[in-house]
Amino acid sequence: MSIGSYLKKHTEALVKDVGIEAACELTGKSKATIGRYYSDQDEHGDRFMPIDVVAQLEAASRFPHVTSALADLRGITLSYDTERRNSQSGGINSDVVALAQRFGMLMAEYNQAIGDGKISVNEAKRLLRETLAIQQVLLEMKLNLEDEVNP
Repeated sequence: MSIGSYLKKHTEALVKDVGIEAACELTGKSKATIGRYYSDQDEHGDRFMPIDVVAQLEAASRFPHVTSALADLRGITLSYDTERRNSQSGGINSDVVALAQRFGMLMAEYNQAIGDGKISVNEAKRLLRETLAIQQVLLEMKLNLEDEVNP
């Protein structure tokens, strides 16, 4: 997959996350213009969503689709945390428990997703959410371990 088609795929996911009508209202762009940003037709191959429009839509979306795609292209891992916890981590032991629980949830999602022999887009999104949750637990675990090593 080319970089352009990869970005267009994630641009489309962003627009669908927000909704085409809401995207038009937020950005002041027409449906046709928004559609051109993610169209895979040759005539629109060089048209991409401007970064200010991406920022407006990602502020209204549930996930930063385009930002995540750009990071992925550079080999960068983002930590996207929709939970803003007020409490501190319970330490290494609770991190291990949380990791086991999250891994169990990932395996349950995978088992359900692969049941028909293929993973749909929605199933892949659920798996992605679980892997991101595991990543967050691992990050907290890393920070707790660093605190133990460097008190």
